[in-house]
Amino acid sequence: MISEGRIRRLNDLDIKPGKYVLYWMQRSQRSSNNHALEYAIHNANSLEVPLIVYFGLTPDYPEGNIRHYHFMLEGLQETQQNLISRGIEMVVRIEPPSVGIVAMTGQSCLLVTDVGYLRHHRRWRQQVSSRIRCPMIQVETDAAVPVQVTSPKEEYAARTIRPKIHRHLDKYLIPIEETEINAELYSPNLSSVDLDDLNSVESRLGIDDSISICKNFRGGTKRAKTRLQDFIKTKLDDYDELRNDPSKDYLSNMSPYLHFGQISPLYIALRITEAGKPGTDSYLEELIVRRELSLNFCFYNQEYDSLNCLPDWARTTLQEHRNDSREYLYTMENFEHAETHDDYWNAAQQEMLDTGKMHGYMRMYWSKKILEWTDNPETAHAIALKLNNKYELDGRDPNGFAGVAWCFGKHDRAWKERAIYGKVRYMSAKGLERKFDIEQYVQQNLR
Repeated sequence: MISEGRIRRLNDLDIKPGKYVLYWMQRSQRSSNNHALEYAIHNANSLEVPLIVYFGLTPDYPEGNIRHYHFMLEGLQETQQNLISRGIEMVVRIEPPSVGIVAMTGQSCLLVTDVGYLRHHRRWRQQVSSRIRCPMIQVETDAAVPVQVTSPKEEYAARTIRPKIHRHLDKYLIPIEETEINAELYSPNLSSVDLDDLNSVESRLGIDDSISICKNFRGGTKRAKTRLQDFIKTKLDDYDELRNDPSKDYLSNMSPYLHFGQISPLYIALRITEAGKPGTDSYLEELIVRRELSLNFCFYNQEYDSLNCLPDWARTTLQEHRNDSREYLYTMENFEHAETHDDYWNAAQQEMLDTGKMHGYMRMYWSKKILEWTDNPETAHAIALKLNNKYELDGRDPNGFAGVAWCFGKHDRAWKERAIYGKVRYMSAKGLERKFDIEQYVQQNLR
């Protein structure tokens, strides 16, 4: 059974006669460990009708480019194949999803969808729920504990949300039972793009292809699970000690797969817990508490992409120091092309340009220095978000919005006052040198 806390009605309509149940897959792009999919299967079986999964590919997704789309399409290709093997049709069309799904509901008994945490995700769902003539049910499957179960409001920091999450973990951190679909595959010639030819799909989308795809990260649930298993086997033992060292590769690299919903956070948490290794608690803190703090942030704070999201003390101190003298000033182009005086910063930027992922500790340093080397906090914040969202495979994610905001004081406390930063936490090159073999990181990324 799926906990009621994961399920929310988005309109008040009754189930109507129809030819199928429809699952609008948007954020949770996987065929297993997916509460929304299992809820849809259960209802299709109860109504004795087939299930269709719909995915709308929009060419103008906010800040999307070929790097993001290629990774996503690799995952969708696998998901479609896996769904067919489960007896479920998956329709993928190039169209605005909030428009395409409305047309698809004409013959559906019920519409099920997953949860999106950003403004446009929620706007799409609100638009659809008001336009269709069947019930719309939202099932949350990309949080260990559903956001609104954890807290009815925005939380101030990890220390305030942690106990609220932990009190629900026993109820929600349980495996998902998968159910077979009873009805035969529904295939009355529904039009769908051919995901066997990704180059053709990408060409039809006409998306920004000015940056490279990431050859070191391939999309899909199978690849995500392989990476996870390798991490548990070879890195989890020393994760607590080495995870913050950018010269060492001790991260799980799950964030791109989590961003596109290609792997379930619940699945990861259960596998990590089963391993019972020394790094387990530290990893679960990042996966569950820190990640779900970012979901809480974006869900309850509609200004998550501006400095208006900051606490009063951070906004005030940045304003008081906005006119402080800067030793270095760089443009967006300087930052984008890794053209600063600081090889540590340049190495972090180059890592992101080349691989689609920057080491988490360096991402904090990277964003802090953009604040220091830009003539005002608003421009610095905008540059950090733009670069993060453009080049990171996990860009445009609640974790990214929260991570950048943290560098400007969100989810943090006031520190000793200094120039430019005011009371916002400071990070220095000397700090990197004291803690790590930072020159090795430079050699790895600046060729």
